[in-house]
Amino acid sequence: MTSTDFLTPLDHIPDAVDVLVLGAGGAGYPGAFFLARAGLSVLMVDPIGNLGGDCLAEGCVPSKAVREAALVRGLADKFDGFGLRGSKPAVDWPAVLAHKDRVQHTRYAQHAQEIAQSGVAFVRGRGVIAAADRARIDADHGASRTVRFRHLLLGTGSAPARLPILGAELALTSHDLFRLGADLPLPRHLVVIGGGYIGVETASMLQALGVACTVLEFAPQVLPGFDAELADFLHTSLAQRVRIERAAQVLSIARDGGGFHVRYKQGGGERSVQGDAVLMATGRVPVLPEGVEHLGLALERGHVVVDETLRTSNPQVWAPGDVNGRSMLFHSAVRQSLVAAHCIAAGGQAVDRMHFDAVPMTVFTEPELAHVGQTSAQAEAALGAAAVAVTRYDYAQDSRAQIYGETQGFIKLVFSRADARLLGAQIAGMDAAQLIAPLALALECGLTAAALAEAVFPHPMLSEGLNKSARAFRP
Repeated sequence: MTSTDFLTPLDHIPDAVDVLVLGAGGAGYPGAFFLARAGLSVLMVDPIGNLGGDCLAEGCVPSKAVREAALVRGLADKFDGFGLRGSKPAVDWPAVLAHKDRVQHTRYAQHAQEIAQSGVAFVRGRGVIAAADRARIDADHGASRTVRFRHLLLGTGSAPARLPILGAELALTSHDLFRLGADLPLPRHLVVIGGGYIGVETASMLQALGVACTVLEFAPQVLPGFDAELADFLHTSLAQRVRIERAAQVLSIARDGGGFHVRYKQGGGERSVQGDAVLMATGRVPVLPEGVEHLGLALERGHVVVDETLRTSNPQVWAPGDVNGRSMLFHSAVRQSLVAAHCIAAGGQAVDRMHFDAVPMTVFTEPELAHVGQTSAQAEAALGAAAVAVTRYDYAQDSRAQIYGETQGFIKLVFSRADARLLGAQIAGMDAAQLIAPLALALECGLTAAALAEAVFPHPMLSEGLNKSARAFRP
């Protein structure tokens, strides 16, 4: 960012606004822009001073920039299978981080133009709730001003969580690895605490860049809560490159010479592992503004309770995104922000609703995973086993997978036998993150096996597997 001309001086903002938006990440700015176009006065406040929240500052965008560097390097491992010869590229870690920074700077410059054209007043700083209808805006240069609001869009997001263990402060988080300007040296051996999606993604990409990785997961499977077959697929593949310890309860982290010593309990005994860096990847916790108690919000395990319109127990407050804990993903936050904005613009009427079940989840490991909607176990628990049909397409049958030598994957679709509606989908393997998108659309629109079977997808592409899996449905 070379200019901050898009920022609104504090003395230029009005004393009262229709909508105050706290947070300019995915939960904040889409709704803010819509409401400004609808003619409402909108003030948006964010400590970063640009759009994207943690996703762009230290999360999905910079981490995937590093991940793509790892994938490009990993192609050399497949040269022989294509009849190619050549050496594997060396890793210039500072240059990899510079690539990540370039992507972030490019997007921040793009976002600055969007803000300037949006009609939204935008202040870099923090909002402190002073009363049920007022907030104090603390600008980053030290000045403050109190603003009255009719509606509050609370999109303040989340932050990395830390286990309450001895030495927790010694661990890195995703912020340290992927923030703009990160300058950590490339570890030789990284110990990752947590086998959720952040943990396994980081281990996968850094291993491909030459880092030895150990993952310690408390649950009996990596990716707790995922479809068991997806989790087992990833474990089998990743365990060939990364040491994975499941059912491992981490007890402490301590300095050990130039590195760290991590103690954990497993199988009734105590064990340990050493590394020169430790990553805490144990989830994220909601970030709520100071003074939030003035709003009288119902909370559950620290998250703001919302309905399908993203409205809270306070009818003037809407809480899309990570703060509600229902679907802590950037793309979900964007849709939630717009649902809330549509309802605010309609005077509080429930003119739009969030379909949380139709939000796709992707895991950018190598190989990829993705899912949306219900697993077969969830569908059978809700409807009964006889009411559910599961179809499958194995990558071993696919021409594109055969061309790339990536035949260890599958597409699994879950249908209702009664009306043939798609209830859920799980994908493991190459291009899973792309393939899940049309299935999320099908779920959102209530499409049937016939609709998926009759759509024409290009050949030779893995999307043909969606056709073939749908055609295997039998009521």
